[in-house]
Amino acid sequence: MKEQKKVLVIGSGGREDALVALISRSPLVSQIYCAPGNDGIGQRPKTHCLPKLKADDLWGLRDFAKRNKIDLTVVGPEAPLVAGIVDGFEAVGLKIVGPTKEAAQIEGSKVFAKEFMERHKIPTADFMVFDDPEKARKYATANLPCVIKADGLTGGKGAIPCKTEEEIALALKRIMIDKEFKESGNRVVVEEFLTGEEATFMVLTDGWTAIPLLSTQDHKPVFDGDQGPNTGGMGAYAPAPVITKELEKRIMAEIIEPTLDGMKAEGRPYKGCLYAGLMITLDGQPKVLEFNCRFGDPELQPLVLLMESDIVPILLGITEGRLPVERIKWVEGAAVCVVMTSKGYPGTPEIGKEIKGLAGVAKLEDVEVFHAGTKKENGKILTAGGRVIGPTAMGKDIPEAIQRVYEAVTKISWSGEHHRPDIGKKALKHGIQLKMGL
Repeated sequence: MKEQKKVLVIGSGGREDALVALISRSPLVSQIYCAPGNDGIGQRPKTHCLPKLKADDLWGLRDFAKRNKIDLTVVGPEAPLVAGIVDGFEAVGLKIVGPTKEAAQIEGSKVFAKEFMERHKIPTADFMVFDDPEKARKYATANLPCVIKADGLTGGKGAIPCKTEEEIALALKRIMIDKEFKESGNRVVVEEFLTGEEATFMVLTDGWTAIPLLSTQDHKPVFDGDQGPNTGGMGAYAPAPVITKELEKRIMAEIIEPTLDGMKAEGRPYKGCLYAGLMITLDGQPKVLEFNCRFGDPELQPLVLLMESDIVPILLGITEGRLPVERIKWVEGAAVCVVMTSKGYPGTPEIGKEIKGLAGVAKLEDVEVFHAGTKKENGKILTAGGRVIGPTAMGKDIPEAIQRVYEAVTKISWSGEHHRPDIGKKALKHGIQLKMGL
């Protein structure tokens, strides 16, 4: 038996619960800490949450990792990565999965990402950058429909599609004048409105080699039929049939490899999870909508149910610059995650509502509930955020996984609960039974 590892996971949402679930399976791991975690994460095997140690306390996290001889740290959310947590950990010899502050700009600044793609001929929507709302308004009006994006981090809520002059005016007011996203809205990208089907393509990379994860599809608008404002994500499924084997090869050759090569060439080599949010256009071309510098939330959740391989040697390989060359092994089939949210989300959520039905769902086969905004109080599980939980189910194909996950969703309730009833439905129009055969 190899030496048992102590792992620190940073973050408190459904993605971090998914990371802890994956890592806790590994025979290489003896202890997991999650900072700050949540009460659902704290129920996982080998896991202890640190509620007083916040994800933005970079020095406190580093001191904890040094003091407790943590062998591996995995960062869930983007903000600590963009703030430079990796640089700080590596400066004192700690192993941490994620890009440096310079490399994390690929998510931290939409302007950087778009100009980087332009420099390296990576396919993306046409765009212009503005720091003046009036100039942005004129350009956007002449190029309807368009998408207006805040430059900096916005928790997934800063991309606003506009089809009318009124929507342009409102988007620019929110981002640049009312400063809804603070300094993240000092500049905007106004870009071409692409039509087609969205998909997420994530890879794990040490900066040289990249191992693809299964393709997924997120559902960002809060209401079914892709209506309403964008959120951090209302559900996801994997694999995404829109990404064929042939298209995966093209994405690796035309997007992932040029991105990694370009980052190296610009002196900011990228390691960790690279997330490409793609639009597969009506003529079958993959174009980048956005890059993220971490695992998707909720895209990671369905992958947890499908991944057979031990992720820990891969994560260690990322930190040591020696990623294993073999592909990840996946279970045949499909998985679907439905995010259940509080009333008010993606605005200010109502919290403190008692969640009922979790015990019944725990008995269902091939279903797992990932906790995001939950807390335990006086023996009851209460809502504590906008995205609350993400029931996730596996099946032999997407229709079966959809049926199983909604069986779980119907058993769970609280006052003001909201979810989309159509997660995974886009996959059905492809009319194929998904067989992995990777």
